[in-house]
Amino acid sequence: MEKGGYKVWVPDLPENITPNIKRYNEFIFGNKDWEFNSESVIIGHSSGAVEILGLLQSLPEEVVINTAILVGSFLITPQDLDFEQFKGLYEDFDFEKIKKHAKRLIFVHSDNDPYCPLEGAKYLAQQTGGELIIKPSQGHFNLEVGPQYKQFPLILELLT
Repeated sequence: MEKGGYKVWVPDLPENITPNIKRYNEFIFGNKDWEFNSESVIIGHSSGAVEILGLLQSLPEEVVINTAILVGSFLITPQDLDFEQFKGLYEDFDFEKIKKHAKRLIFVHSDNDPYCPLEGAKYLAQQTGGELIIKPSQGHFNLEVGPQYKQFPLILELLT
């Protein structure tokens, strides 16, 4: 992406074994070298994709980013078996507010993700008015599938 002229920041989100939107937002908004504006593109995978929803919901009213790409997103509810580990991602999202903070929302999901059911991505895309791209047999878009996910050319395609 840097070769394409993008300024890139890949934050190492704190305590990502127990993801937490509030902690992630404090970390991201606390980085004074970074700001969100009409040219910003935010990309997140798995719990990072859910964090994007929390981040968009928390942006100042006047800030609208260009594009948010959410890869392997999911919903967590108190009924989920792994709720304790992921309860920091449990949020009553304000989808109307989220929609106002991004010109484009794109959800990329596989039809066989072993960790994040496709139904969650479908629901989030519907609630946000986002585009849903379903890639067959790509699992969780990680190295479990194969080395092709050391890079993710589809992301660049979506941005051009």
